[in-house]
Amino acid sequence: MTVTTFIELGSDAGFLHLPDHVVDPPAIDVERFTDHRVLFCTGAEIAGYNDGELMDTLAAVRRLRARADAIEAHALTRLDDLRDGSRYVPDEAALELRMSRHATADRVATARALTDDMPQLLAAMESGQIERHPATKITNTVTHLTSPQRREVDQQLADKLAAGKLSWLDPSRLVRAARRLVTKVDPDGQTDRARRARAERKVELIPGEDAMSTLAADLPAELAASAYSRIDGMARRLRNTGDERTLDQLRADVYADLLLGNDPGAQPPAAAATVFLHMPATTALTLGDDGAELSGYGPLPGPIAREIMTGRNSVWRKVLTDPGTGAPLDLGATRRHPNQAIRDIVAVRDTECTLPGCHRPAQRCDFDHLTEWQHHPDTSADNGAPKCEYHHYLKSEPDWHIDYDPDTGTTTVITPAGRSYRYQSRPPHPTGADNAVPPVAEARANNGSHTAAISDDAPGDTGSDTQTTTDMTSSRTPDEPPF
Repeated sequence: MTVTTFIELGSDAGFLHLPDHVVDPPAIDVERFTDHRVLFCTGAEIAGYNDGELMDTLAAVRRLRARADAIEAHALTRLDDLRDGSRYVPDEAALELRMSRHATADRVATARALTDDMPQLLAAMESGQIERHPATKITNTVTHLTSPQRREVDQQLADKLAAGKLSWLDPSRLVRAARRLVTKVDPDGQTDRARRARAERKVELIPGEDAMSTLAADLPAELAASAYSRIDGMARRLRNTGDERTLDQLRADVYADLLLGNDPGAQPPAAAATVFLHMPATTALTLGDDGAELSGYGPLPGPIAREIMTGRNSVWRKVLTDPGTGAPLDLGATRRHPNQAIRDIVAVRDTECTLPGCHRPAQRCDFDHLTEWQHHPDTSADNGAPKCEYHHYLKSEPDWHIDYDPDTGTTTVITPAGRSYRYQSRPPHPTGADNAVPPVAEARANNGSHTAAISDDAPGDTGSDTQTTTDMTSSRTPDEPPF
């Protein structure tokens, strides 16, 4: 039996009897208490700080960030445990963290590595010594080690820090030290790790700013060096023959030409693959510069969009819209598998996968029956939306509920935790005859050309100019369900 001792405390206002552990609580961590005061500072207060106070503030913010990162790691690991390691844990967490699924998946992987195998590094985060970003670089070095080997690297790193051989002040050196320790604890695994890394080679398209994107490839080191050397050599030869473009411009243009199958350097590259440009008629006719978008990228300036549209390989296609709402006209059908006209209408209307944070262009997505065919045999734009293959399967996961309103472009997601999220994947179509011509989209490139489209809001047209395309990139055939 536990006996609690009460102590009488009194003043002129009266008396209280409190448990002894409350009267004599554990010592307060003064540093943590002081750090949290920073959260309530205002810009006006900081404007009056001297340099010493500013440095103290920066140090407190760094410690707070590190501790918050450690708490996040514990929370993500616990969520992963509750969901039995489901592949959709990053999707659920991403909605609350307001990050992409891929970025959240990286955080979940880091959290698992820290909590399972690197307790010393996690403790350093909890004490405010190191934040998640450099800690992630360290955990990435031990990804392919066994659990005991990871713990050995973690302990040896902590020992070097305690002995003063390393310092928290130099995170880059910590990462290099971790790499050396990995080689030390697993001297025979370096070749295997290199082979695994090569097996994971990939190409990524990363949208940037100002109508630019980055095409990045993870390649074996010798291939990357050889490819760059060839691109650089071709660019320099063009420069030496009088081309007025800078070397950086020439390298970029040669790179694009080689990938697109053009004659390198003959002229600035033109697209030689399918791209989808969405544009209002007003912008196409130079009556305005708004509303142009490139699928998978986002808004483009009107003049840039017109340059793409008027390129020698461009194919124009009109898309019919309702004059009252601006919505693309539906082409309903009762067959299970959507025809190309329905796919085109859905791609025009929705442009991207309709799940939050997913920007896969609609023409490279699955056609998803909003109400499953077996429950409501209707294959039409009203009962369809684009979903990437990954998110197409997510909707049938236990305790996940996904609803999409094609009229407003609104997705509602309810997660296994019961949290509800409302996401506007596109602005609603304008209504009323006085509104600007509605935005429209394109659906097909011909023989490796890129495409542009302008709207036609004339009612009654049956879309006789419809073209066909197969843009599905799933491992399944385009018409194979899951749903």
